[in-house]
Amino acid sequence: MTSNPLISSDRVEGTTVYNTAGDKIGHIDNLMLDKRSGKVAYAVMSFGGFLGIGEEYHPLPWQSLDYDERQEGYVVDISEDQLRKAPTLKRTEYDRLRDDAYGRSVYSYYGAAPFWY
Repeated sequence: MTSNPLISSDRVEGTTVYNTAGDKIGHIDNLMLDKRSGKVAYAVMSFGGFLGIGEEYHPLPWQSLDYDERQEGYVVDISEDQLRKAPTLKRTEYDRLRDDAYGRSVYSYYGAAPFWY
């Protein structure tokens, strides 16, 4: 029997993100949706910091995440070093994701085709 693939966004936010070695690397802070197609464009992952100080926010193309039921979290194939060099945002800069050039740079960094194609 297959489980239903639908989930509400509030259940995704806060979900742990792991690397392929099983190490916790962050959590989903927010989802960015295309308001016309309804597709999830990015999962913005919070990484590092302590008590909200020094956190970095990484937009990850949605298709770069795989849900692992065993870990009850998302897995992304990226090393900590790659993540440290990845495009980042401040929590107050999520509007940058609406910029086409910035969006292309994020998708390019992860080797993914932009969702809008």
